[in-house]
Amino acid sequence: MYDIKCDTHTHTLFSRHSYSTIQENVKEASDMGLELLVSTDHFSAMLFPDYESTKHYQYLFTSPMTWPREWMGVTLLSGCEADIVGLDGSLFGLDIPVDKSIVGDPFKVPTTLYDHTTKNMDYVIASVHGKAFVKDATTAQMTEMYIKALQQEKVFILGHIGRSGLDVDFRAIASAAKEMNKLIEINEHSFSFDGGRKDDLSRNRCKQVLEACAETGCHISVATDAHISCLIGRFEETKKLLEEVQFPEELIASRDKKSFLEALKRSGITDLT
Repeated sequence: MYDIKCDTHTHTLFSRHSYSTIQENVKEASDMGLELLVSTDHFSAMLFPDYESTKHYQYLFTSPMTWPREWMGVTLLSGCEADIVGLDGSLFGLDIPVDKSIVGDPFKVPTTLYDHTTKNMDYVIASVHGKAFVKDATTAQMTEMYIKALQQEKVFILGHIGRSGLDVDFRAIASAAKEMNKLIEINEHSFSFDGGRKDDLSRNRCKQVLEACAETGCHISVATDAHISCLIGRFEETKKLLEEVQFPEELIASRDKKSFLEALKRSGITDLT
C-alpha cells in the first residue's frame, strides 16, 4: 500500500463552502502523521458577487506572512486553487486590474488581482470548475487550454483533470507537464459526489490520467481536496486506484515532504529545500 505523507490540496472555511479553520486542518494533518500540508483555498468568482475587490482575498495574500512554516510538527505551505476561465489558459484575476491596497492606498505600480494575490504564495493549483466557457470547444482546444494554464506564473499543479469531465488528451497534457517539471493531481474528492455516491466516471477518467502519467514519466500529486478537517490525509480510494494501475511510487511527488519540495524546486517556482 502506498504511504502518502503530504496533502497538497486542502481548503479552509475561507473557501465559503468549506468548514474548518487552518488550525483544525493542521491539527488533523499532525494527527494523521503527515509531514506536509498545503492550504489552497479557492481563488475564483464563485466566492463573492463583487469579486473584483482585493479586500475579499486577504485570507490568501496575507497567509504567507501570517502562518508559521512549521506547526504541530507539520510543514505548512500556502497556495490557492485558481479557476481556469478561458480557452487560452487564462486564470481568474489575470484580467482584473487593481491599483489600491485593502486600506485604499494607491499602489506605486498597478497590478492585477491574480498577481497581487499570488505573488507571495508557494504555488498555485489551476482547475476547471465552471465550464460554460468550453462549450463547443474541441478536444485539441481544451487540451491546449490545460497546457497553457500550466505555463502561467506560479502554477505548479493541474487540479482534478480527471473529475472535470472534459474530453481532453491526457497523454499530451502529461507530456507537457513533464517537460515543465510540473504536476498533475489525483485527488480523493474526485471519487465521491452527491452525498458519497461513488462516481465511476470520474474514477475511470482518473485511471486514464494515471496511466498517461506512468507512460510519459510525469510526476503526480496525491491530495484530498478536503473541505473539512476530518478528511485531511485520507487517500483510501486514490490508493486503491494507484494499486490497480501499479503506478510507479517514484512518480508520486507528494509521497513525502522531501520529494515534494524537490519537485517544487525543479519547477522553478519556489525553493524551500
